Amino acid sequence: MDIYFITIFPEMFREALAAGMTGIAERNGAVRYHVVNLRDFAEDRYGSVDDYPYGGGPGMILMAPPLVRAVESVRPAAGAGDAPVILLSPCGAVFTQAKAHELAGKSSLVFVCGRYKGVDERVLDLVVTESLSIGDYILSGGELAALVVTDAVVRCLPNVIGDERSRDTDSFSAEREFSLDAAYYTRPPEFRGLAVPETLLSGNHARIAEWRERSARERTERCRPDLLAKARTKGIDD
Repeated sequence: MDIYFITIFPEMFREALAAGMTGIAERNGAVRYHVVNLRDFAEDRYGSVDDYPYGGGPGMILMAPPLVRAVESVRPAAGAGDAPVILLSPCGAVFTQAKAHELAGKSSLVFVCGRYKGVDERVLDLVVTESLSIGDYILSGGELAALVVTDAVVRCLPNVIGDERSRDTDSFSAEREFSLDAAYYTRPPEFRGLAVPETLLSGNHARIAEWRERSARERTERCRPDLLAKARTKGIDD
């Protein structure tokens, strides 16, 4: 997979992508990252990529010409224009684990990282194929959101996670679409008066599986009852 980031802050990506799972994926050859500096497509010698909004009002808007040219510059390499061009925006659909799996099936992705007050709407009309939001709050720009989406997508790729069974039981995975994962414990068996549940030390795999299912249900009811409500709406036996 090739992932392109169009941004005015390329320095935000280098160390973040080199660490953890995203770095492992790159070193394993599962993914290649391409950070594109939007200012390279500015029309003046000052590298200007934003301007005041027509109609007045506060804030600055990223201009259409440099953004459109930046996207068009990577599209041939990203599969002759077939790669999704994703704008990180509060107007976008809320990003989910199901969407991460869908995007993991693509050969290329192009992320457009907005900044300031927003992006000229004509960018959406001309080159953006979809918008995504990672939640109902506002960040300073789309860079961190693009990294969040990238991390979730990359860990869905083959040969990235050492034991893929671990990924298959994560919260929001296909196995747990409407459920959080169970509680987990590791050594020591007792810490500051708190002991590991006896069932987990029993070696009885059937009992352990039952305990984890109960734990997952209890955690979901306590922390995310909305997930169980969604399951009931879809007619899924929870």
